[in-house]
Amino acid sequence: MYQGSSRRFRPQFFRDIIGQEAIVTTLKNAIRMKKSAAAYLFSGPRGTGKTTLARLLAKALNCLHLGQDGEPCNDCSSCIEIMQAKSLDVLEVDGASNRGVEDIRQINETLGYSTLNKGCRIYIIDEVHMLTKEAFNALLKSLEEPPSNVKFLFATTEPHKIPLTIVSRCQRFELHRLTVFQITKKLSQIADQAGVIIEEQALKGVANAAEGSIRDAESFFDELLCYAEGRNITHVDVLELLGGVPRDFFFRLDRASEKNDLSFAFQCVDEIFSLGKDSFLVLEGIMEHYRTLLLMKLSLPLPEALSDEEQKQYLTVAPIYSQEDCLYILEYLVKCSLQLYQNPFKRVTLETIILHLIRSRKRVSLPSLVQRIENLGEGNFSFSENASHHKELLQETEQRRVLESPKPSTPAAHYDTIIRFAAVELEGVIKDQLD
Repeated sequence: MYQGSSRRFRPQFFRDIIGQEAIVTTLKNAIRMKKSAAAYLFSGPRGTGKTTLARLLAKALNCLHLGQDGEPCNDCSSCIEIMQAKSLDVLEVDGASNRGVEDIRQINETLGYSTLNKGCRIYIIDEVHMLTKEAFNALLKSLEEPPSNVKFLFATTEPHKIPLTIVSRCQRFELHRLTVFQITKKLSQIADQAGVIIEEQALKGVANAAEGSIRDAESFFDELLCYAEGRNITHVDVLELLGGVPRDFFFRLDRASEKNDLSFAFQCVDEIFSLGKDSFLVLEGIMEHYRTLLLMKLSLPLPEALSDEEQKQYLTVAPIYSQEDCLYILEYLVKCSLQLYQNPFKRVTLETIILHLIRSRKRVSLPSLVQRIENLGEGNFSFSENASHHKELLQETEQRRVLESPKPSTPAAHYDTIIRFAAVELEGVIKDQLD
């Protein structure tokens, strides 16, 4: 029977777990030193190894030939039964479908049963946060004072929904998302074992789309295997399958912004819709593009999924924008994401967004406007092109006011002049934006 990569290549040793080294070291030391707790809580994002760690811990606690480093042997009868989900000493419960108080009472009634191999009786409850309040209360006493050979292993993606009375009786381990590099390395190993040839950039694309979940990455990988039908897998295959757009699209947007080519907005959106791309995924890609540009402006490490050629292209287009431009565009795109998701007119909305991005380079930022006003206060009167027609009239008015005034100019009059000059400059800025 066919098995997906997530089951076929599920880690069978602690050393096969990726990205959770501190947790693995703690568990292996506890097993080796015979200081395992009565209850453990594994929490974290989806696809990071919570249930896998619980099963490995159960296997190690009952292994008949445990290694000196705390690794299970995977050869004894206990390990084989646990791997085949046939062990009577390890009961795995789905908290979503067995969430009532009666289900927990049935567990409590079996706590005193003896084990077959004189090991531990272990209860693995997945998605434990789905249990009802009454079920948690029924579990509380057993969790506080269980028999010496009973262990509870909980896994959840939402630990904040678990009562603190339960959490306080567990050793809690928070699993974190995996990096693109870690997922890429794991997928490369799976591809080698499966005899599949896949481009490194394609692996990075899958890892980036998985958003830190190795299980999602393995599911995407299985889809690619079916899509490619035995041929070599390329980065283009990943884009076709996941619905993304080539990164060259974003560099074309940069060049259109540099030339103020508004027609590009309509041309590219027409291309996107003709290819059947998801407009929300396109917007997400644009956000990631400007985030990468901002990282370059701040001299921070670039995303791991970028190839060397793409990094060179980013170096080429980065001078088109300032740091303030990137910050403004990202803030604007974040606001537009919800609008695009809810608006039924996807094409027009996406065209409007891209038009705004192209025109944003002509925008005068607030810091530069403040600087102009400060220059006015210092007497450095520099006007924008559209404000220059007011320049002579305002200066003549100010000179007449000074000559006609019988008293020396007061600070209030000076600031009044600054405000009037700033109003003229602001009018010019507004006309710049409209033009």
